[in-house]
Amino acid sequence: MNRVAEETWRARVRGSLLGGAIGDALGGPVEFQDGRSIMAEHPDRLRTFVSGPAEWPPGTITDDTQMTLFTVEGLIRAGVRTDRGLGFTVAVVQHAYDRWLDTQTQPGPTGERDGWLHAEQWLYARRAPGTTCLNALTEARKGEPRIPQFGAEAINDSKGCGGVMRVAPFGLLPAMFPTDWVFDSAATAAGYTHGHPTGKLAAGTLAAIVHEICGGATLDAALDTATALLVQHPNHEETSTTLSFARHLAATGAERGPVTVERLGGGWVAEEALAIAVYAALACPAPEQILDALALSVTHSGDSDSTGAICGNVLGALHGETALPPELVFTVEGRPVILQLADDFALEFTEASKRLHGDYGPHTTWITRYPGW
Repeated sequence: MNRVAEETWRARVRGSLLGGAIGDALGGPVEFQDGRSIMAEHPDRLRTFVSGPAEWPPGTITDDTQMTLFTVEGLIRAGVRTDRGLGFTVAVVQHAYDRWLDTQTQPGPTGERDGWLHAEQWLYARRAPGTTCLNALTEARKGEPRIPQFGAEAINDSKGCGGVMRVAPFGLLPAMFPTDWVFDSAATAAGYTHGHPTGKLAAGTLAAIVHEICGGATLDAALDTATALLVQHPNHEETSTTLSFARHLAATGAERGPVTVERLGGGWVAEEALAIAVYAALACPAPEQILDALALSVTHSGDSDSTGAICGNVLGALHGETALPPELVFTVEGRPVILQLADDFALEFTEASKRLHGDYGPHTTWITRYPGW
């Protein structure tokens, strides 16, 4: 990767992670509101941060961004782990989700875990974590303080959106990771909490879309490639049909509003959340339309934080961080940590990593920050 290409890719990484957080924080306060009531309060759709439940201040992120950040950290640690000659192991991401579970069950860091993200006190706030995610990870612990054996799929039949809303970071991995591997790995990561095929395949599809975009594809071309991978898998029909309908709605120029969005569902399940986000991105595809797309993706009667987060992940990757609305960028919760993780992700997956760690050195504090497990 030459310098220009690397700088473009870094802007996509930062844009996707920050864009996802912005979409999440935009939609979080209205997650359980009716689309018509949202429009009554915000005739131009929801375009600014507002206060959320339990007196969340404007710009507050939810569990969607929390879990996405732990996905990023898990991928970085998986990269470090390759120093042992063990290959890039997706199960390291489940280890990260195990640490996220601590943030939802404990009042603060105990000092018993390694790494740095787990020590961020602000991440211990419970922001309506998904019941399926909590239950699946708790069950995987089998009564122990930590998951004793990583890599096992969740034993449930859930296709909730809690799997797809957190896997965009797989798509941010550079071109050395093939798109089909990205698809399968993101699906595997979603399967740690969501056992239904649709929950996993929608996650794989999102990661593939983001990965193709990061490689320079247009949104339509990325959707074509991701769909071609999707339909090779058994039980793809729910995801591929809903995604196709989203593309149809965008192409026909249907009126942009809750009525059209809700033809795709409420976003509570994986394929609907992905489809709503994709529809909004296609309906408002230009860099100067990012806020229009985010507003469209969250103004409906459904899981607005997840649809907003996914839309932000996609368009942030497509246009880079400088296209994001500055009035939301500077107030979104956790921006320093989000961007620090984005930059660390870029360091780990470029030539820079050779100056941070390796089989025979150098031995820097990077491996204390990101232990290889």
